[in-house]
Amino acid sequence: MKVLVTGGCGFIGSNFIRSMLKNGYHEVVNIDLLAYSGNLENQSDLLECPTYQFVRGDVNNLSLMKEWCQWADAIVHFAAQTHVDRSILEPSLFMTTNILGTYNLLEAVREIGAGKKRVIYISTDEVYGIIAQGQADEESALMPNSPYSASKASGDLLVRAYNHTYGLGVITTRTSNNFGPYQYPEKLIPLAITNLMEEKKIPVYGDGLQERDWIYVEDNCSAIALILQQGREGEIYNIAAGQTMTNVSVVEKILRQFGKSSSWIEYVKDRPGHDTRYSLSSEKLRKLGWSPQFPFVEGLEKTVSWYQEHRDWWKKIKERKKDFIQYYELQYAARG
Repeated sequence: MKVLVTGGCGFIGSNFIRSMLKNGYHEVVNIDLLAYSGNLENQSDLLECPTYQFVRGDVNNLSLMKEWCQWADAIVHFAAQTHVDRSILEPSLFMTTNILGTYNLLEAVREIGAGKKRVIYISTDEVYGIIAQGQADEESALMPNSPYSASKASGDLLVRAYNHTYGLGVITTRTSNNFGPYQYPEKLIPLAITNLMEEKKIPVYGDGLQERDWIYVEDNCSAIALILQQGREGEIYNIAAGQTMTNVSVVEKILRQFGKSSSWIEYVKDRPGHDTRYSLSSEKLRKLGWSPQFPFVEGLEKTVSWYQEHRDWWKKIKERKKDFIQYYELQYAARG
């Protein structure tokens, strides 16, 4: 199978490509613009693989997308701007990539013709908004609350419309919070790990009681691979391990890994419109035979070990993005 992956130099995309090649897929092409969180070092170990090719390109380049969609048997669309904080301050970037980029991909597939390509659109649990109680299933209403989640929900609706109007049969996955190797160090878990390695406190928004449903990235990748093979065209599949916990409890588990006390937590002003709880039902996916293989603590141990062994990788990113981080901190301070 020839598989086109967009955004394969990001966190989940690079892990997905690695798992695909490990499990014997014959040819994989990765198109990535190498924008904010795209990183060539995320796939440096793959460059010598004869069945892997990296193409630097933009999903908003329609002719490029047509060319590579024509080549592929299957397309997995990860390419997106994903950081909520950045979407609050610079929403235009998210509209351009997450909405127009998805539109371009769908147009490229439409031109080829319905039913000729297997296509998966990677979405997020954040499109459901706050799940105050219980779990969201695939029929739950879309209630996004940030520019990021609104842009992803817009992509979901474009996929729905193209499936209904043109019969494309694109499959949508909505995954819960991922963690694991190669995750950008502004996200909660890698930020906490790397800060402790630098002898810095861990910033936690508000009271830290926001709840998230966590899944180790390898479990997400195995779910996507199964859906690629067995998922029904045009369907939506939630991907979650059913490990819902508060942000502060996650941080406390990381502190225990380092033998440190809760005094290393620094509570900071909450971000605007912070969703209080996400939780997904993955019953539909589990009927295909999938189940998560990594309990949270085991996945966390693997993640901590990876960041300890790859200090050069995250140190470069933190240093390169220092000015950006300071800029966002100043912007939030200015907004009171």
